[in-house]
Amino acid sequence: MKRTFLLWVLLPGCALFRPAARPVHASPEEAARVTFPRDLPTEGLLELSGPTAAAIALAMEDFRPLGTKPHRGATPLEQCLYRREAFNVATAPGPEGIVFVRFAFSPSNCAEHEREIVLDMGATYAVDVPGGRILAVQR
Repeated sequence: MKRTFLLWVLLPGCALFRPAARPVHASPEEAARVTFPRDLPTEGLLELSGPTAAAIALAMEDFRPLGTKPHRGATPLEQCLYRREAFNVATAPGPEGIVFVRFAFSPSNCAEHEREIVLDMGATYAVDVPGGRILAVQR
């Protein structure tokens, strides 16, 4: 009796522990049509250090978690604000392994019908890359 009761009490809590969202992959047929270049083109090439890439990934997962969807009835602008690609990213090294990551909303990254001028729709993160944690967020 006690075990059954305990099971019914604990099971609903397990629903809160969902696996992290994973990126969607194309079908094998679509993937087969992709041709990788031997070398990446130099025009438009951006190279990031490992710590910078890790800091951006960690901060972005907090700022706009993968799989986040706009609320029902969201305006076109709100729909754009939910997408990661609506924000430009700037980074700078800080003291003692800290990397600062700034997300700044860029209306030009939205479709024309979604564009509006929005002030202060971003954030700056202080990321402890070796520790894999966010130290502080300035909004």
